[in-house]
Amino acid sequence: MRNHFHLKTLAVAIATLSIASVTNAAGLDRSGQDVTAFFQDGTYAEAVYTYIDADVSGYDSANTNPSQNDYVRGDKTGDIAESYDFFRYGVKADINDTFSVGVLYDEPFGAAAEYTQSNFVSQGDMDASISSITNGAAPSLAAAQAGIGALAAGETAGVLTPAQQAQLDGLRGAVAVATAEAGNAGENTNVEVRSQSLTGILGMKFGANKNFQVYGGPVAQRIQAETKLRGLAYGPASGYTSTSNPNMDYGYIAGIAYSKPEIALKAALTYRSEIEHNVDIAESYPLVAIRAVAAGATAEQATALSNRASNYEITTPKSVNFDFQTGINPTTLATAKVRWVPWSDFVITPPLYNDTSKISYGPDGLNLVEYTEDQWMVELGLAKRVAPALAISGTVGWDSGAGDPTTSLGPVEGYYSVGLGAKYNFTENWAVSAGGKYLWFGDAKGQLPSDKLVGDFQDNDGFIAGLKVSYQAK
Repeated sequence: MRNHFHLKTLAVAIATLSIASVTNAAGLDRSGQDVTAFFQDGTYAEAVYTYIDADVSGYDSANTNPSQNDYVRGDKTGDIAESYDFFRYGVKADINDTFSVGVLYDEPFGAAAEYTQSNFVSQGDMDASISSITNGAAPSLAAAQAGIGALAAGETAGVLTPAQQAQLDGLRGAVAVATAEAGNAGENTNVEVRSQSLTGILGMKFGANKNFQVYGGPVAQRIQAETKLRGLAYGPASGYTSTSNPNMDYGYIAGIAYSKPEIALKAALTYRSEIEHNVDIAESYPLVAIRAVAAGATAEQATALSNRASNYEITTPKSVNFDFQTGINPTTLATAKVRWVPWSDFVITPPLYNDTSKISYGPDGLNLVEYTEDQWMVELGLAKRVAPALAISGTVGWDSGAGDPTTSLGPVEGYYSVGLGAKYNFTENWAVSAGGKYLWFGDAKGQLPSDKLVGDFQDNDGFIAGLKVSYQAK
């Protein structure tokens, strides 16, 4: 006689794992866009709170000459990763034995980083800035201005050698960067990205035993961001500020699932589309004003040129999630999660930042944020019912990251993780779960869009903690 697993008792273990199954490394990935609430039996609802605290620190580069790319270990950056939290909600109900509906809310993408020391902070000392930018060739503002004065006449007469012209351009650039730096004295580099997503799902079961299910529906997504680049690490971009206003746009979700209740097997392959946002953005770029004044513009004209309100596109990436579980025995469940996100296709390209970079980097200019590789995440777990109302779980995971070197605004390359969770059913229908995950981040070099290396980040870690309240009626 076949030994069918009793799903009601196994259910204690099934939902335990998802409390600690969140990601936090590649690109802007945060929630992992979990959809497993939709595959719970009967009527189901959950509310999940997640808290992330990462320690990401390293060293800046002592080489702050914008024209030189060599990395030279400098001062400690301190911990740049700010604590971060978000919520996830899900409800699901069966219309009949064929159709199911669900609504999911999560906060899929985000970032929160701030530098409070090192050359990612504007110092405001003009002499020290110019000395650092020119590697001591011009130890002060007065020396730089004297050098410019000595070479400018030769430029006007057209008699400068290429080496002298490069020296003159370098001195002018150093004064411009130092001026921008001084205008934001004491300010820190920081970035914050927030997103919210609402997904509606309709599922239809089919097959002789209703083992298969297709599902899909619309996705509404909102995203906003703020960025401040400060300090000599950013060279000509020091002082750049942008605020991207909240924007709502739409995509879709689609997938197919298979279940075999007698062995508690469930497998689901879920695709989420990319979503293109047309974002209103306000940018301020001090270097533009400084260059404009040097070219003869009035103060009013320079201010107008260096501050721009415009519109640009951010396309959040598509993704594929594979969720799998199967019973090992009537009280033990094994799970696996695989996630793929093509972060190599993702860019953030603010218009004023991009237009200004074209002066030095060609007709395509630079992106503010970009990644070189796609993300792969794998997580394996076991859940065990240890008492009629109590289950515990454990996970191990790996995340590939999105390339190294990577952006200085999120300098880690993936992670390894271990997680623990527990779930307690305090009534037949209501349960509370708690879980945590410890992460070992991969070492990474921080890089500017110009490919200049500005930081080295090693031996970093973090933890994730979560709390979930759930209701289930079969």
